[in-house]
Amino acid sequence: MTSEIKLDQINKFQQNLDNRKDSKVVERAVSHQGILASSEDFKAESNMHPVFSIDLSTGKVADQKRSGRCWMFAALNTMRIRLMNTFKVGDDFELSQNYTNFWDKFEKANYFLENVLKTADQPLDSRKVAWLMATPQQDGGQWDMLCALIEKYGIVPKYAMPETFNSEKSAQLNKFLNLKLRHDAAALRELVADNASADKIAETKETMLNEIYRMLVYTLGEPTTTFDFEYRDKDQNYHIDRGITPQAFFKKYVNLNLENYVSLINSPTSDKPFNKTYTIEMLGNVVNGRQVKHLNLEMAELKKLAIKQLQHGESVWFGSDVGQSSNSQKGIMDTNLYVPDELFDADLAMSKAERLDYGESLMTHAMVITGVDLVDGKPTKWKVENSWGEKVGNKGYFVMSDEWMDQFVYQFVINKAYLSDDQLKAQAQEPIVLNPWDPMGALA
Repeated sequence: MTSEIKLDQINKFQQNLDNRKDSKVVERAVSHQGILASSEDFKAESNMHPVFSIDLSTGKVADQKRSGRCWMFAALNTMRIRLMNTFKVGDDFELSQNYTNFWDKFEKANYFLENVLKTADQPLDSRKVAWLMATPQQDGGQWDMLCALIEKYGIVPKYAMPETFNSEKSAQLNKFLNLKLRHDAAALRELVADNASADKIAETKETMLNEIYRMLVYTLGEPTTTFDFEYRDKDQNYHIDRGITPQAFFKKYVNLNLENYVSLINSPTSDKPFNKTYTIEMLGNVVNGRQVKHLNLEMAELKKLAIKQLQHGESVWFGSDVGQSSNSQKGIMDTNLYVPDELFDADLAMSKAERLDYGESLMTHAMVITGVDLVDGKPTKWKVENSWGEKVGNKGYFVMSDEWMDQFVYQFVINKAYLSDDQLKAQAQEPIVLNPWDPMGALA
């Protein structure tokens, strides 16, 4: 049964609007100031005062510029804290995001081509092939993907492989790299359709990777293989470690066992029971590298673990839907910041599960929790280190309300040392495989 909009309905709706005494006032405000400014509750700003009972020192905020590498920036920011605390490097010290970006692009290209071959027997309009071709690669990623890169390639200081035009403004590189990958996908699918030999396919794919490597060197620079680690510490003592490799640098100066850090999610949807682990089909970067794996827990448990990690002096990498109920200039993320439902007198409420199921929300951005304000042992607000530079928020730091965390935070990375025995057993389970388009596969 179908029903079109009828003229008498429109007249009824307009009459209903005309009968509202405040309709013209609201119309003038919203049409001139916009929805957010007209619905902002300034009380929320006073409640988000940036003072915290636990507050880690993390240095100067980094800036990802016009790229989607927040997951990298957030992860490398957690690691640089170890260098700051152990070796007293300066507050402006950064690890090279361009170095990991280079290898991520190269590995994602290979990962995509492998998935093209795996799905070559499926028609182009199959959902999986269409999903692959929609975005062959992009800037975003997840924690386990960053671990896979570091385990294979190590890391370097930012000065050893600095930013380029294309790392800071990635749109052009992504456009032409995806063009190249779609071109190569067509060629590989044609070879499979023609029953080409495995050797012929492998030879063709290697030629493709050679061309992609050249594109990446031209745009991002040649990846560092050895460098001199040179710095003055906060006491002005001079240090130099000559000819060190990226892998040796990570092992010696970061000294972090990445196997100890696991992804925990909060997805209260009916298809993902709590205390089970999940992975996502065709999500990754390094072929045969670390698998993306999430343990789904209730939010109350995640908060306890995050607080425990902060109390032990470790920051927390997390993924969220940063565009929801947030003000980047003021550095506030709070569910009470805007009240558009009151502005429009319309029911806009959705549960967290409904937002995930119906496409209203998913993880879009990764940041780092560096503090929390505890009142009677319970969190009220959280300190967040962003990667948008110092011109937003409080010199780049944001305040997140506890209620906002409940609704829009989806992922934490926690040291296994803080998990309970039951949580460790649950995390060790073989993961359930989710579809490629599942919201828990979203890239920050």
